Amino acid sequence: MRTLKQITFALLAFLLAIGFGTLSRANDVLVGQLERVETRGVSVPIYAVWNKAAVASVVLYSGGGGGFGKIGADGWPSSMNFLIRSAKLFSAHPFNVILVGRAADVSTLDGPTRVGDDHDIDNQAIFRAIKAKSAAPIWLVGTSMGTISAAAAAIRDSGSNIAGIVLTSSVTAYRVKGAVPSQDLAKIKVPVLVLHHERDACKICTPYEAKDIAAGLKNAPIKKTVLVSGGDGASGNPCEALHHHGFIGMEKEAVDLIASWVIHPSI
Repeated sequence: MRTLKQITFALLAFLLAIGFGTLSRANDVLVGQLERVETRGVSVPIYAVWNKAAVASVVLYSGGGGGFGKIGADGWPSSMNFLIRSAKLFSAHPFNVILVGRAADVSTLDGPTRVGDDHDIDNQAIFRAIKAKSAAPIWLVGTSMGTISAAAAAIRDSGSNIAGIVLTSSVTAYRVKGAVPSQDLAKIKVPVLVLHHERDACKICTPYEAKDIAAGLKNAPIKKTVLVSGGDGASGNPCEALHHHGFIGMEKEAVDLIASWVIHPSI
């Protein structure tokens, strides 16, 4: 017969095991790893969080010149771009989360590069690498200049790899090479969500023009445009990530909306 002291130690061991097990499972979900995808004789860095229970693989294309910044002390990329700083929020959903970097021979992902052949080859290599690890459907999520990448990839893919796309803070001004409305959107044959903040003050990403993107998506089986409000703490350049353009102060609401739509696309 065990003594009270033995029972107490056994109980403590059990509780510690539960605690450490939960922590381990949480870390498995919440921390990704830096990987490299070979393409065109060079490599593209990706930061990937793999989830065995994933119902989708969300591929995140950041704005500006692209990339995801250095890996920070917490094990996550350090860029303040909306999608990159919100990657942890995406990983809270049943998703594989893949952050796309720049190929070794690319200094910046401008408009012409994002709609170019090399970027498409790189994207296809990334999609193959994702499929090699998970059968979950691939969804592309772009923000700002990243919407050029997401739209271009969906146009060239013809539905063979991509299950759907999400365009946030879309580039709409035709003077920007590759602006979403200037692309051949009729070739996109997968569901599309257009998400924009109604107070986005970036002159190349205007809300009223974002509302017109759906008109070009003539062959998308499901398409939806959502203009959101809310958030606080907007500061700096209105075209940068810490303004309404980057859904500042409402990141969780924006990510939850995107995640819900990816899981159940609807009009």
